[in-house]
Amino acid sequence: MSNESNRRDAGRREFLKQSGLLTGGALLTTLPSFASSYGFHNSADDTIKVALIGCGGRGKGAALQALKSKQNVKIVAIADAFRDRLDDAYKTLNQNPELAKRVDVPEERKFVGFDAYQKAIPLADVVILATPPGFRPMMFEEAVKQNKHVFMEKPVATDAPGVRRVLAAAEEAKKKKLNVVVGLQRHYQPNYREMIKRIHDGALGDIIGGSVYWVSGGVWVNPRKPNQTEMEHQMRNWYYFNWLCGDHINEQHIHNIDVANWVKKGYPVSAQGTGGRQVRTGKEYGEIFDHHIVDYVYEDGTLINSQCRHYEGTYSKVDEAFVGTKGRVDSFGRQSILKDHKGNSIYTHNGKGDGDPYQIEHDELFAAIAKNEYKFWDAENGAKSTLTAIMGRMATYSGKVVKWDEALNSNIDLFPEKLAWDAKPKLLPNADGFYPVAVPGKTVAV
Repeated sequence: MSNESNRRDAGRREFLKQSGLLTGGALLTTLPSFASSYGFHNSADDTIKVALIGCGGRGKGAALQALKSKQNVKIVAIADAFRDRLDDAYKTLNQNPELAKRVDVPEERKFVGFDAYQKAIPLADVVILATPPGFRPMMFEEAVKQNKHVFMEKPVATDAPGVRRVLAAAEEAKKKKLNVVVGLQRHYQPNYREMIKRIHDGALGDIIGGSVYWVSGGVWVNPRKPNQTEMEHQMRNWYYFNWLCGDHINEQHIHNIDVANWVKKGYPVSAQGTGGRQVRTGKEYGEIFDHHIVDYVYEDGTLINSQCRHYEGTYSKVDEAFVGTKGRVDSFGRQSILKDHKGNSIYTHNGKGDGDPYQIEHDELFAAIAKNEYKFWDAENGAKSTLTAIMGRMATYSGKVVKWDEALNSNIDLFPEKLAWDAKPKLLPNADGFYPVAVPGKTVAV
């Protein structure tokens, strides 16, 4: 082995001893000399130790993708509010014999309960945060406090106080050179990267309008079971309660809204829209709407129309389209085309052979960590795109025009006063089991 290789390997081991850092953006820099003062936990070799917090579908998927990266990744701790979810994740992670060799989670490193994350985070260099979104702000805050690199799923909050916490923690993560990747995976998807690079280079001229869509059937439902407390019921059926999910405009449609922000290189200054419960009206659907239609207005006056709905048996579209002064893009499908206004192709991206963006985001994160690089600071954009979705919900729930600063400074706090299985969430059902639902014209916007 050459002297240069020895120096690189020694540097990598030293970095991993000191750190647990990295995120998403475009900067490439080495770890600053002051980082050693943080006293990061890590092993003596070059193993990158990971804690999985949140054992649902995305948690399991993210953990497997971390293990499938080319780096020396090891899962060393697992945490979830529910023991059955933790056990299911542990079983899934051990199904592939090759990957199972790097799952080192004895019983004493399996943590259950609302405080499980506090026990898992100190054991790792990198933390995967994949619980329901309402828990993201406090868990991200704790991970940054403990100097850990983070992969966290989107959205990163469900209300404005949560967004503000994430933004504050994001600033701390930047100061500490902690890499943070947020699961808005279109930023890691080759066709989006190539198309939007060309849009930003002026291929379509100035973007003057667009539409973004997540119109589809619904998702899973976990009906109430006998003897469940209200807290457990809402936790098990988290998608339908705003303190946990933020409504589907936030939980799902954030992907498309985020693309609009990316294309526009900024965030809307106001939103107005309409929404309601047209089809999905049963008590099992909690409080969320089944459709939202929002007009987002950007600083230069550009209007982007946003549509999301959950109607079974109807037309489905999960995509984005934009119009510029020189041309347009009608879809970001696998074969994406930038066209001029006569229909001629400016650029065509053939996505055959493109990698899986869910895997790419982990490949790039762990490669950066292994190389002592600070590349990723996705948290700020994740928080602001989350706020964009929340602002849309504020507009549809209230029927009012909501401005960016009003949304950001809102003091409507959805999170329970206490986290315990016998504690009461802020939203409770009536005697017939139905939950209060927003009424435009009556519900307070911000």
